[in-house]
Amino acid sequence: MMRILMGSVAVLSFAAGAAWAESDALIIGNSDYSVMERLTGGDGVLSATAPLEKAGFQVVSLGQATATQMQDGFGRFLSGLDPAADRVAVVLSGRFAHTLTDSYLLPVEMTSPLDDATVLRDGLPLSQVMAVLGRYPGQALLLLGDGDAGEFDGQIVTGGLGDLAVPQGVSVLQGPASDVAKFARSDLGQSGESVLDAGTVAGLRVSGYAPQGFVFMKTAAVAPGTATAPGAAPAPTPKPQVSESDEALWQSVRERDDVAGYQSYLDAFPRGTHASDAQARIDAIKAEPFRDARQGEDALSLSRDARREIQRDLSLLEFDTKGIDGIFGPGTRTAVQSWQGKNGFPASGYLSEEQITRLNGQADRRAADLEAQAQERQAEQERLDRAYWDETGAEGDAPGLRAYLKRYPDGVFAEVAQERLSGFEDEQRQQAATRDREAWDQARAVGSIAGYQSYLETFPEGAFAEQARAEIDAQQVPSADAQAEAQAEAQEAALNLNQSARRIAEDRLEALGLKPGEVDGVFDERTRRAIRRYQESRELNVTGYLDQSTVVRLLADSILR
Repeated sequence: MMRILMGSVAVLSFAAGAAWAESDALIIGNSDYSVMERLTGGDGVLSATAPLEKAGFQVVSLGQATATQMQDGFGRFLSGLDPAADRVAVVLSGRFAHTLTDSYLLPVEMTSPLDDATVLRDGLPLSQVMAVLGRYPGQALLLLGDGDAGEFDGQIVTGGLGDLAVPQGVSVLQGPASDVAKFARSDLGQSGESVLDAGTVAGLRVSGYAPQGFVFMKTAAVAPGTATAPGAAPAPTPKPQVSESDEALWQSVRERDDVAGYQSYLDAFPRGTHASDAQARIDAIKAEPFRDARQGEDALSLSRDARREIQRDLSLLEFDTKGIDGIFGPGTRTAVQSWQGKNGFPASGYLSEEQITRLNGQADRRAADLEAQAQERQAEQERLDRAYWDETGAEGDAPGLRAYLKRYPDGVFAEVAQERLSGFEDEQRQQAATRDREAWDQARAVGSIAGYQSYLETFPEGAFAEQARAEIDAQQVPSADAQAEAQAEAQEAALNLNQSARRIAEDRLEALGLKPGEVDGVFDERTRRAIRRYQESRELNVTGYLDQSTVVRLLADSILR
């Protein structure tokens, strides 16, 4: 298993003959992941605490630390850092995991198998440690003891230490947790010794700032910045670059974009360049209760067509989105919240990929159920329709045809009945007196109740009297029905259907065998009749005009076919 040492970052800034300035160190030794971890002695790095304190270090030391304890300890280490410190050391020993851009020290409560989200949330990012050490170039030491993270390869996180982005002037020693523990006990506190050479002898890997003969714990006899080896050149001491460290840590926490990251920036740089921005982001994140859900939906990059499909699915399940336009406004968010609450999800109003898949599956099942029910109703309606035709219109006489059309104006045989009645009318016209025929033609041209009443007043027993009365009956729509038709017409107009969309609707009606007439994008009486047939068989509001519910069902039916 793996040990994590949030160890001391040693800062070496010596002036010839001057007394030691304050030094700071952080040590974290985690070995309580399992019995095997305890046997490998990951917390052995804690034995370096006393020698470092004796050498003048202010040490924050943690053993078997939880996520909260690590965060708190790191904060105490940051708040206690002296800008003029001459040595800073960080020792981290335990289990590590890494992504493509960062490595994380794992708290002791995090056991295998690892979880991507938990690692990113609770692990201590080395990028933050590096950002702090970068403030002390030439004076900082990072010691990493890598324990066993086990076999783990998630979508984002992989077990073990990854590649390290080491700031200029930071020295790094890393190796197995047991080797690092031995080195921390025996070599880290040795004065006058080249710490990097000792690390190499101990089998540790050296990276970052590594001048020849680099001495971490100097003695009074050793001139500042010089090596203990004979003839060795003095170790260069770059000037601190506080602004670069500030910016490096800020960029790191901006990538994370969470409260813990911004707080760690404020702890390190309470008056930093981005302090006000960090506090503003903390306030904004805390004020948004479903931020994670929103970010998750944003990450899906849903196209406008995909959003329309979601709105259709919600509408099909009777969650009103207030429109199907591909824009997730308040209506859609409310519909999503209602659906989520009914299906046991937090009612955030934002959809995850899992929720979209479930929603689509429910809508498909609902569409299939509705279509099956519609087919059964349509078959029963057609059976009754045909039975009535056999008793009336099938005889072929005008009274029977009119009786059929009165009962089934949009019936299976409506076109046949109207065509045959037209034939009777032609015969009657030929037999009628010239004046009678002219009056009837004039009434038909007007096509209103007043026109037909005028004909009946002149020819109450005329050849076309029966047709005139039938037309009057057909047009005498109750005021409530007239108002409903006007409302239905307005609803269809509000859909703003262009000619292409109208052709699609006609094509769907034609595919369902509902005889909408020519598929040309023009809604004539045949189209209206086909729409009424569709609405009646699907138990929708029968108006002959398209509304949102009809469009949703019509598109769903077309997909099923």
